[in-house]
Amino acid sequence: MSSGKAPRIAMVLAAGLGTRLRPITNTMPKPLVPIAGKTLLDRGLDALAAAGVEKAVVNVHHFPDQVRRHVAPRTVPRVVISDESEALLGSAGGIVKALPELGSDPFYLLNADTFWIDRGGSDLERLALAWDASRMDILMMLADPAHATGHSKGTDFVIDADGRLARANNAPEGFIYAGAAILEPRIFAGAAVVPQSFDLYFDRAAAAGRLYGMKMDGHWITVGTPDAIPLAEQAIAEAARQGS
Repeated sequence: MSSGKAPRIAMVLAAGLGTRLRPITNTMPKPLVPIAGKTLLDRGLDALAAAGVEKAVVNVHHFPDQVRRHVAPRTVPRVVISDESEALLGSAGGIVKALPELGSDPFYLLNADTFWIDRGGSDLERLALAWDASRMDILMMLADPAHATGHSKGTDFVIDADGRLARANNAPEGFIYAGAAILEPRIFAGAAVVPQSFDLYFDRAAAAGRLYGMKMDGHWITVGTPDAIPLAEQAIAEAARQGS
């Protein structure tokens, strides 16, 4: 990072309804679904802890008390709950609500419903090393579709030689947004705490030439539907056999 230090605070988006994962999510929130013995949320929090994150703000809505109880014993990172029980605020609205806890320095953003298996070092630490506040408002971690499990949609972004991103519109040479990023909080200046998507902020940063990406080294995994769970567990087992 241009500031010489990696983020010590993270925002974890964990408030979604997980409708595509029903009937499992009829009785539990998606982030608490276990994959090979560890919840999706813990996989994300463990990755943040390994990257040196000290505080994680986790937003909740669907079965919020289950998430509260689950994270209560955790000390690394320390978890602060951002409660959206009354109304879902969307990916960006949830961040805006949590800004008082996130502070004024760049922070990690993590989706609680995706994870990855690092190969040859921490991809989050590599993301921090690639961050340059003088050029970037958002630095996204990108997955190659050839090294992804459970992804059934197209590609999200194309990356140029300098690392700048543009919408891929499912271009075959595109990459998948891996659900992890570093954000400059000033991009939310003046934003209201209302339901809103993060797509607006992606597009604003891209238009300003300040949306960048880093191709991850690890294997990315998303669990969108019940039939994706065994595929995810197979990918974890295969990585363990290969010594990742």
